[in-house]
Amino acid sequence: HKHCSGEDRLADHVGAYGIHVYQSYGPAGQYTHEFDGDEEFYVDLQRRETVWRLPEFSKFTSFDPQGALRNIAAAKYNLDLLIKRSNSTAATNEVPEVTVFSKSPVMLGQPNTLICLVDNIFPPVINITWLGNGHPVTEGVSETSFISKSDHSFLKISYLTFLPSADDIYDCKVEHWGLDEPLLKHWGMLRSATLGTFWSVKYRTSALKALTLSHSQKLVLHTFPSVSNDRLHSPP
Repeated sequence: HKHCSGEDRLADHVGAYGIHVYQSYGPAGQYTHEFDGDEEFYVDLQRRETVWRLPEFSKFTSFDPQGALRNIAAAKYNLDLLIKRSNSTAATNEVPEVTVFSKSPVMLGQPNTLICLVDNIFPPVINITWLGNGHPVTEGVSETSFISKSDHSFLKISYLTFLPSADDIYDCKVEHWGLDEPLLKHWGMLRSATLGTFWSVKYRTSALKALTLSHSQKLVLHTFPSVSNDRLHSPP
């Protein structure tokens, strides 16, 4: 925003409320609220319930998931119109960027968390999994929703709780249409010259994205930050 002196000043905090994405791959959608680049909650569209990133948030406020369902329905309706207008122009798959680090300084035998941050995701369809010494790991794994960015791409964070050992090697495995083959990002005591610390990611956005599959089975993107055309409206 502009200060009274005419100088540009950054906001102290940024809230992005009601970010919703719909795509025909699945088909699936996502509805989230973010504050300072962190996810506050998402709406489970199948169970039709609000899921808070930190459960204690629900003690101070609430959100009716019906609002999210209405927005997703409107996005789907408008997407169908935009597909016809764009003649199903295919979107470009971006190459995701992957970084793995520990939440806190690592000490052998002391519980810790590995963080796999996947940035520059587009379209927002991705598989993030963990390997321990080459074998799949599912216990102690969690992840965020797709977190929006100002350049209209997304990031996603996967977490793995673990007990550090000098001999163990962990891999964050990322599969995405922008990659020719699955990407493995390694982490291990012998590979870590610098032990990572927790990094709080801060981004903001103002765009609504929607995707679909064209007849050639490639994703199509339509972006409409604001809708003013009378032909784009909520479904009847």
